[in-house]
Amino acid sequence: MQADVTVVRAADREHWRSGWLESRQSFLATGNFDLAAGAHGMLMVHNDDIVDAGEGFDTHQHHSVEIVTWVLEGTLVHQDSLGHSGLIYPGLAQRMSAGSRIMHSEKNGALRRDGTPLRVVQMWLPPDTAGGRSSYEELDVATELRDGSLVTVASGMTRDRNTAAIGIGNSHAALHVARLRPGQSVTIPDAPYGHIYVARGRVSLEGSGDLGEGDAVRMTATGRHRITAATQSELLVWEMQRGFARHNKTP
Repeated sequence: MQADVTVVRAADREHWRSGWLESRQSFLATGNFDLAAGAHGMLMVHNDDIVDAGEGFDTHQHHSVEIVTWVLEGTLVHQDSLGHSGLIYPGLAQRMSAGSRIMHSEKNGALRRDGTPLRVVQMWLPPDTAGGRSSYEELDVATELRDGSLVTVASGMTRDRNTAAIGIGNSHAALHVARLRPGQSVTIPDAPYGHIYVARGRVSLEGSGDLGEGDAVRMTATGRHRITAATQSELLVWEMQRGFARHNKTP
């Protein structure tokens, strides 16, 4: 596999607006029924969505997908057919394994009259095995993020069983998050596939230069790059040990 680093600027990401929802997508997700074709590594969907106050997705279903949700601003009201109901807020990692079938709704927790938008990043990966039992997990990791290190927020890798905040049903992928103050740095994991997303702020990636809010980086057969914050910043970093095409148990 040839090493490669591709920077996708915020202005070049897929952009979709419809009424109460504005979605900026690392991979085309809206209306796309072949998500695997556009996947990078194991990552099929990586949407940064802004949802108007009092709006959101009514009850709908998923199957055979691992969904990781990370709120950047506001609160998300979650309800599902497993009986889970609550608020997802910045610093709270959430994972939903759809299994053979799960129904859920996601809405901005703010009332229309408040006018507070919800900004949320949602990420989808295939499970190791399609179908099976649906499940749900969440955990607040805000305290772990305070020191500026790269925190393993979600992982299915064996090595992370006792260290990841939440587990996912994909044994080849891990999500790391860092909140950096100006001048702080982290090292990107070395992996066959990687995806870096600058959720907030401005940073410099070793070998690729400056990155701004909304910029994404797709890495292949590379890593160990230093990334340094120029301003208060937040990074979402996926480390993936296999690509979707090599995954022999696709949904």
